[in-house]
Amino acid sequence: MITKWFKNIGPGPLVAAAFIGPGTVTLCTLAGVNFGYNLLWAMVLSVVATIVLQEMAARIGIVSQKGLSEVIRQELKHPIARTIIVVLILSAIVVGNSAYEAGNISGGALGLETIFDSSRVSILGKDLKVMPLIIGFSAFLLLYYGNYKVLEKSLVVLVIVMSLAFLITAVITKPSIVEVLSGLIPRTPEKSILTIVGLIGTTVVPYNLFLHASLAKTKWKQKEDLKLAKKDTFVAVVLGGLVSMCIIISASAVANQDISNAADLAKSLEPLFGIYAKYVLAVGLFAAGITSAITAPLAAAYVASGCLGWESNLKSSHFRMIWMFILFLGVLFSVIGFKSIEIITFAQIANGLLLPIIAGLLLWVVNKVSVMGKYANSVFQNVLGVIIVLIAIGLGLKGILSVFKVI
Repeated sequence: MITKWFKNIGPGPLVAAAFIGPGTVTLCTLAGVNFGYNLLWAMVLSVVATIVLQEMAARIGIVSQKGLSEVIRQELKHPIARTIIVVLILSAIVVGNSAYEAGNISGGALGLETIFDSSRVSILGKDLKVMPLIIGFSAFLLLYYGNYKVLEKSLVVLVIVMSLAFLITAVITKPSIVEVLSGLIPRTPEKSILTIVGLIGTTVVPYNLFLHASLAKTKWKQKEDLKLAKKDTFVAVVLGGLVSMCIIISASAVANQDISNAADLAKSLEPLFGIYAKYVLAVGLFAAGITSAITAPLAAAYVASGCLGWESNLKSSHFRMIWMFILFLGVLFSVIGFKSIEIITFAQIANGLLLPIIAGLLLWVVNKVSVMGKYANSVFQNVLGVIIVLIAIGLGLKGILSVFKVI
């Protein structure tokens, strides 16, 4: 039974690994510290939206046997519209992932530093952090020498480790079941709007749609496999959502303390629940960092290859060149402690624009009979899709306005 389950595991856990990065861990931590259990409902909404969109992306990949960016480029016939969309996608995903990769690597390093303390080496008169180099080198080895099956198995193991770490941490804090259930009722405490937007935005990730379509076509070649893909998506995203909720629950136990990230949370749990709580949470943060450090460059490579008409293959020189570039920038920014504010600001604006556009394009493609045949969306799927696109537009506008400090 277990062997069969592992055999049928698809790219779902990789998608979960991609959206549960250090940024998500930090945001969930702050949500728990500042608002207790009150924003758990936002994660439920996020999970539903993610399942709907990711299932569409996986279906496109399996039916068309093409990546999402490749399908979009081919289906947009107007040259000006195609150029604008391709440039926007490349800018947001490739440049954005370069910025976020530094956060992924720094987050994973933070987990290690919580356990082993911070180590530095002096090179050419500069003090450089060691932990980001270890994370970056590990990600490089997996991406360079691994094939799809190796990556899949490695990330599944890391996701299991991460899930257990955050679940154990939540159980250690002995949450009130009644209060947890009450947190599933939608409410917006004072000053919580941006946190709600962030929780949804950090789960419904644009680059995951591209990653899922590309990995689904690699894993499954037959249309009969669509049922397996749907189950894989549902299970992985729900488990990912539960992990995020466990982080919120854990952070709620130490409310009203001065906590700005998961490493602070790990240290705060130690006097309350013993030294093991710190270690368990730190392991979870490390796993979240390294999984996202692998999937972010991978997604950028799939997107760029599809947009530019290059071969989307782990062994392709163009493909390797892209993920190496993303990984190198992430390691560089993390090692020297460079705060790439301008790049991250641009990434937030671009992703704020990109989410509703990609969600809209996804809905458009999945309804094209020329691409999907009888596997095009049903009326119910379209209704859900339109609602999510409208939510994405609202999120995008709020995200952009928050960058410019309008709200």
